[in-house]
Amino acid sequence: MAETVIGFSRLQFALTAMFHFIFVPLTLGLVWLVAWWEWKYVRSGDEKFLRMAKFWGKLFLINFVLGVVTGITMEFQFGMNWAEYAKYVGDIFGAPLAIEATAAFFLESTFIGLWIFGWKKISKKMHAAAITIVAFGTALSALWICLANGWMQNPVGYTLRNGRAEMTDFAAVVFNGTGWLIFAHTVLAGFVTAGFFVMGVSAYHLLRRNEIPFFKASFRTAAVFALAAGILVVGTGDQQGVRVAKHQPSKFAAMESQWETEAGAPYTVFAWPDRTNEKNAFEFLKIPKGLSLMGFHDGAAMIKGLKDIPREERPPILPVFLSFKLMVAFGFFMILMAFLGWLKGKRGRLESSPRFLRLMVWLIPLPYIVIQLGWIVTELGRQPWLVYGLMRTADGASASLVPSQVLLSLVLFTVVYGALGVVDIYLLAKYSRRGPDKDGGHIKVSHILEAEGGRP
Repeated sequence: MAETVIGFSRLQFALTAMFHFIFVPLTLGLVWLVAWWEWKYVRSGDEKFLRMAKFWGKLFLINFVLGVVTGITMEFQFGMNWAEYAKYVGDIFGAPLAIEATAAFFLESTFIGLWIFGWKKISKKMHAAAITIVAFGTALSALWICLANGWMQNPVGYTLRNGRAEMTDFAAVVFNGTGWLIFAHTVLAGFVTAGFFVMGVSAYHLLRRNEIPFFKASFRTAAVFALAAGILVVGTGDQQGVRVAKHQPSKFAAMESQWETEAGAPYTVFAWPDRTNEKNAFEFLKIPKGLSLMGFHDGAAMIKGLKDIPREERPPILPVFLSFKLMVAFGFFMILMAFLGWLKGKRGRLESSPRFLRLMVWLIPLPYIVIQLGWIVTELGRQPWLVYGLMRTADGASASLVPSQVLLSLVLFTVVYGALGVVDIYLLAKYSRRGPDKDGGHIKVSHILEAEGGRP
């Protein structure tokens, strides 16, 4: 029974966290583009930039509102499904979450209200400053959550006392390099997501010859944004790989399906783990010393193999390995597509490239998929640990729950979140297809609700 409860609890948290993270990346990235266009309007007085800020701001607002709703339930699960975890490390893990809720979330919520209702009621500069503060607030919110997650990946600044982990060094938790790298990687991935979203919607309108100057400008800005962020994602990913190799050798070995412990380990471009989980049944193209270089930036470095890690401390090899490989492959593909978008925009060839534009429309979901793959690597690769090397997942579940309770909440969450997902996709698709308002009307939540007959 205990194993069933743990399984259901893990599945429930995974579904709610992954669903919530459908909304987060677009919020993290699109808000900065909206702020950019509004400041362009303030400085130039060009109404085109005002229309851009309002059109893309409306899509940002839809995504933001639904994203807030989906994020609240996750914190309740720590007390309901993972009570033993909350008791064991709550003093440490709860601190960054509390700061995120009381500081970052209220900051962004306050100023997004000012931005929504402040059109023509406050100065243009103050209004642009409001959305800029929202952008910083969303990033600050992501920072505290990533610092909490970074502590789970690499616990620091604590001592074990009376059967609990207690914080001894708040600065060590705040300045944990693992958390900061997760934050940088996450935010930059959000920038890429927003860039591809804007390029995809712009491509849709360019194919229909709708508002060509408007959407050409949007596309070109988004292409530069996505390209720059994509390149930086590679840099932060490289640094994350170094920290994983040092602090989480089992995850690193699973990511690369590395079975043997060896110095100067080669990088295998592609492999397939054997069913016995003791070797690779298939390997393709080995690069001498490549894995040691990737893990430690040292071609002679020692890489710990899975055979030297007890079976009960290994993460699931195949899903971690495949998720990592697909994430990397799709990531470089997106950099290529952003570069082509920038090049075609610079040369004025967007309208004359219908195949490319159609592909960009279809690529809107790709960054979302890549980000989910990245979190699978991060979280599934940490197993069997809730806090790496400190607390196992099996020890963190609530002891008083029965399977039927968790199953009921799992079903309810799935139904409600599924409905919210349908609403989000419907609203984003509808207002994306509609295009910018001709009269430059202001953004109001009530207008969206009225257009949908009062439905949320």
